[in-house]
Amino acid sequence: MAPPRVIKKYPNRRLYDTRVSSYITLEEVRQLVLSGETFEVRDAKTNEDLTRAVLLQIIAEHEQHGQPIFSTTLLSQIIRFYGDAMQGFVGGYLENSLKVFLEQQHKFRDQLNNLLGQTPWTLLNEITDRNIELWRSLQAGSEAQSKKPQPAADADPDKPARKRR
Repeated sequence: MAPPRVIKKYPNRRLYDTRVSSYITLEEVRQLVLSGETFEVRDAKTNEDLTRAVLLQIIAEHEQHGQPIFSTTLLSQIIRFYGDAMQGFVGGYLENSLKVFLEQQHKFRDQLNNLLGQTPWTLLNEITDRNIELWRSLQAGSEAQSKKPQPAADADPDKPARKRR
């Protein structure tokens, strides 16, 4: 297994990715998390591990925008566990609960894909293609109808045609 990617945090709060030799943003660190990249954030002077602090900072920023994951009640309950005799068990419990939730979510998606026989996007694309074909056939039918010979403008369709002698 490759060693984790090292990101150094400088006193000016900038993050330096040693693998690509470039400064990166918190959003780029978030992208590393989303892609499953193993990394650690280290203080540039002391070499102290700051990974948790940076991850908490990312969570705090995302909690301020859109639909938060953590309610005020949940955060208050978590804070109450600090210093409690159960503190050591809470992290493991939350971690295992989230793991089970993710496994169930994965199973649900698999069942949905098996039920539909495909991904929802594929199904949506097929429905769209069918609708386009339906519109094309309707359009072709109306064009064929418009090309049929029409009665003379002065002819009354309700009046029987006079016979010629």
